[in-house]
Amino acid sequence: MMAAKILVVEDEKPIADILQFNLSKEGFEVECIHDGDEALKRIHEEPPDLILLDLMLPGTDGIEICRKVREKYRMPIIMVTAKDSEVDKVLGLELGADDYVTKPFSNRELLARIKANLRRVRDHGESSTDPGDQVQVGSLTIDQGSYLVTKHQKTLDLTHREFELLLYMAKHVNQVLTREHLLQSVWGYDYFGDVRTVDVTIRRLREKIEQDPSQPQYIITRRGIGYTMRDPGTDR
Repeated sequence: MMAAKILVVEDEKPIADILQFNLSKEGFEVECIHDGDEALKRIHEEPPDLILLDLMLPGTDGIEICRKVREKYRMPIIMVTAKDSEVDKVLGLELGADDYVTKPFSNRELLARIKANLRRVRDHGESSTDPGDQVQVGSLTIDQGSYLVTKHQKTLDLTHREFELLLYMAKHVNQVLTREHLLQSVWGYDYFGDVRTVDVTIRRLREKIEQDPSQPQYIITRRGIGYTMRDPGTDR
């Protein structure tokens, strides 16, 4: 099996060097780029398996990189944010980033997040051999083989994480799912209690699958608990 390739986009060279050393020691193929414009060029030339993306960069910043990458690619993006940059975290997630770590972070935490994101992509590839393996909820058709979601035969543009979350909830229709449960089951590991990530991803999903996101018919909030996926087609 070839080593997964990680592109580290970090303008502080000492930090990039440490990341390259630690990740290479874990068996990853690592390339470091210190400039946003150069990073975009490199991603288009040779798309990596995962991007570790600092938000504060010279040239094109991390938020814009995330937006442009998501126009074409689905590889996991892990943002690196400052401790107090809540707005950047939420904006990055809304633009399609899969995960984030906050400076200063431990090597152990970073490795856990990288491995979980890569494992999720790998597991999907290994389990998607049957293109007819579909889940139907109301007008939504979730095709696990092609990794596509359609509504009224129109394809919806979902990110990897949005697809995973929708699929999990569609397999648990009418069950009340707490935010903590969704973090563990969809994100695949202890997400250090940051349940805001679930709320942001749910909001993105509603904007794509609901006719009126302010009055959702599929994903219903259970205030103080979590969310429920319902099938509008079963209502009478």
